[in-house]
Amino acid sequence: MNKRMTLGVLLAVMSLGANATEGRAIEYKVNDEAYEGYYISPSEEAPLVLLIHDWDGLTDYEVKRAQMLAEQGYAVFAADLFGAGIRPTEVKDKRQHTGELYKDRQKMRDLMNGALQMADSLGANTDKSVALGYCFGGAAVLELARSGSDMKGFATFHGGLKTPEGQDYSKAKGNILVLHGAADAAISMSDFAVLSGELEKDGVSNEMIVYSGAPHAFTVYGSDNYRQDADFKSWQRFLTYLDDVEW
Repeated sequence: MNKRMTLGVLLAVMSLGANATEGRAIEYKVNDEAYEGYYISPSEEAPLVLLIHDWDGLTDYEVKRAQMLAEQGYAVFAADLFGAGIRPTEVKDKRQHTGELYKDRQKMRDLMNGALQMADSLGANTDKSVALGYCFGGAAVLELARSGSDMKGFATFHGGLKTPEGQDYSKAKGNILVLHGAADAAISMSDFAVLSGELEKDGVSNEMIVYSGAPHAFTVYGSDNYRQDADFKSWQRFLTYLDDVEW
């Protein structure tokens, strides 16, 4: 699937299928700014996964992952951290939008909490929820964990692992799952090791897995960095992680 397919086009394609569960684009506001997320739920009782996008913004990739999770019985709210209509394709623009949020951690937290509030208003089971993030989204999910969010767990796929100066995991609740590529040139094994030490220091339950030969963004279909073996293994581990959560 082409990662550049727009959210609207993908939703149109999905609506033509025979899926029992269909998702929809959701317009919402956080601090009076407009955002467009995506919501899918197989049932009112389904546990919720809050999904945070990578530095491309919310695209067909996150929608596909949300659909995959819905097929496993989970509701998903894919949050939009950039703003309605903002889906950068140029590297300089991706860096601009992620950089703005890295510099304003409170806004990053507000946007994720705002997405959770929107999911709650849609009937999602926010009392039984975990957060999942890819790349930039992985860094955001760890930010949410450090904030002391009451979610059941936090999982990152090839996500940013550095802890900002002045922060720690002393308020973190729930289990943290880190799925990382050993050949990641953007996020080093040193970052991985430092995070492991920080989590142990603050007594945070965690599991950190490394996939040999996997570069950054190893789960992104159709990209040069895609590694099928690491994608399959990490996805299966995430599903068993969800199975093990004490909902």
